Amino acid sequence: MGKHIVITGVSQGLGQAMVAGFVASGHRVSGCARRGSAIAELAAQYPTPHQFTAVDIRDDAAVAAWAEGAIAASGLPDLVINNAGLVNHPAPLWRVPAEEFDAVVAVNLNGTVNVIRHFAPPMVEQRSGIFVNFSSGWGRSTSPEFAPYCATKWGIEGLTQAFAQELPAGMAAVALNPGIIHTAMLETCYGDDAAAYTPIATWVKAAVPYILSLQPSDNGRALTVPG
Repeated sequence: MGKHIVITGVSQGLGQAMVAGFVASGHRVSGCARRGSAIAELAAQYPTPHQFTAVDIRDDAAVAAWAEGAIAASGLPDLVINNAGLVNHPAPLWRVPAEEFDAVVAVNLNGTVNVIRHFAPPMVEQRSGIFVNFSSGWGRSTSPEFAPYCATKWGIEGLTQAFAQELPAGMAAVALNPGIIHTAMLETCYGDDAAAYTPIATWVKAAVPYILSLQPSDNGRALTVPG
């Protein structure tokens, strides 16, 4: 039954949309998010062979248990999509509280690494699979009042390129800028002006086939969803 796709942050707008798109395309999804209520809703909507698990990706042991269960149930992933992300509330860097800065780093960087740490070893052993680490336009440029978020997404770009150099032939890791989409996260950044940007329903029609088209030859590339 199609590809096995692992995806984090399935309670967020982009995550939910991608799950629907991948399932509709005939693929099986193993997804996670922190909110148990969102996981229960997804599990009811998309039953077995799909699996949805409440996981805090900042917790390395929790990610390890999730990875073991997902692989046992559905086999090695063809795609691992690190989609979960957190943005700081707009403020000059010196006014961002320490706990808020730490939370952005913990989700966007540490969480991504935790997922890689526990899915990569068996995939590398089989020399198969693609990692898609969600970056941002702010991983390739900057904006005032979003220094914590920019720092993590620039980090994702560098981390992904180094990780790509470590992978064997037959695998790939890419940093993917999804573009500017009208999400709750964008509303945190732009307020009411966020509504002027691409709706999620439009974005996902381009994003799902684009992600599914990625190949080992894309290894190390910094890519952007078309549109």
